[in-house]
Amino acid sequence: MMKIDHTFAICAYKESEFLEDCIQSLKNQTVQTNIIMATSTPNDFIKNMAAKYDIPLYVRDGKSDIRDDWNFAYNQAKTEWVTIAHQDDEYNEHYVEEMCKKLEGVKNPIAFVTDYIPIKNGQIGPRDINSKIRRFLRKPLKYNKLAGTRFWKREILSLGNTICCPSVTYYKKVLGDSFFTSELKFNIDWDTFLKFSEIPGVFAYVEKPLTYYRVHDGATSKEFIVDHKRVADDTFMFQKFWPNWMVKIIMHFYKRAYDTYN
Repeated sequence: MMKIDHTFAICAYKESEFLEDCIQSLKNQTVQTNIIMATSTPNDFIKNMAAKYDIPLYVRDGKSDIRDDWNFAYNQAKTEWVTIAHQDDEYNEHYVEEMCKKLEGVKNPIAFVTDYIPIKNGQIGPRDINSKIRRFLRKPLKYNKLAGTRFWKREILSLGNTICCPSVTYYKKVLGDSFFTSELKFNIDWDTFLKFSEIPGVFAYVEKPLTYYRVHDGATSKEFIVDHKRVADDTFMFQKFWPNWMVKIIMHFYKRAYDTYN
């Protein structure tokens, strides 16, 4: 099994009760790589957590912003591969191991992507209808030849944000620094993955639930649903693929996915 030059860059914000769970899931990887932490909201809780687990902590000056925070964390990693770990989420202990195995058989990768399932009320799984549909839509990525074409990299995104941001590891050697350039606030990840489709290379996909995203009231996704910003961002993204009349139909059904946070 090949070893890769990799870093988990944790984005820490305020005082998350789930941060330690995230850290422990990274510390428990069967293949150990680097872990760093970055924040734009420095406080004693984050500093103490970084010290407890001997994790280098980087502090960004300026107002908190998802895009700027992600770029900052991504840029602090000096390795070829970088996973931006969200503080609320967790990783299967075999995440890095499976990444190493997958990348052995992929030429010209630009990112590593995994399947994912939710953590709700402290329980990992079961898979909800939302993640079931998105898993189905990602099926073409199982085949490296399809996962390397512009058509299929776009197609799997045309009916929604089918890739879970924490499940992605970026090939920084190809993508360079400050790769997140989207002006969107909620769908910065979806817009970024669409940007990937224009870059020659493969989405190296493993159809195993190696990432666990947490559904809870404090999640950013819930915040954007409540203030209706998600509707605007989702509509904007669908307009990149479909005519307006079709977008209205898609959004009628797509908004039902918001029930995940109810």
